[in-house]
Amino acid sequence: MLRFFLLLPLLLLIVLFVLSNTAPVALRLWPTGWSLQAPLALAVLGAMAIAFLLGALFTWLPALGARRRARRAEARVAALEQEIATLKARPGDSPTLLPPAG
Repeated sequence: MLRFFLLLPLLLLIVLFVLSNTAPVALRLWPTGWSLQAPLALAVLGAMAIAFLLGALFTWLPALGARRRARRAEARVAALEQEIATLKARPGDSPTLLPPAG
């Protein structure tokens, strides 16, 4: 619920921006001659969305190695815990206690 109240002003600003900037603009890709007519708000919000997705991708890719190492470490810990449980459950194997020194 708190998240909704935090996002509500941002969503309101986006809606007001879209409603205020409806004039068409020509978007051109220089070397190809490709052209597109789109509302200004769509062009700006589209560019922001593409930038956000590229930033997320460039943040996510380097973290893949750390996630892989973490999964391997978790698997190793689980295997070692299983081995400890197996060793504790063996009948007749009790640790030998040494007499106190002195």
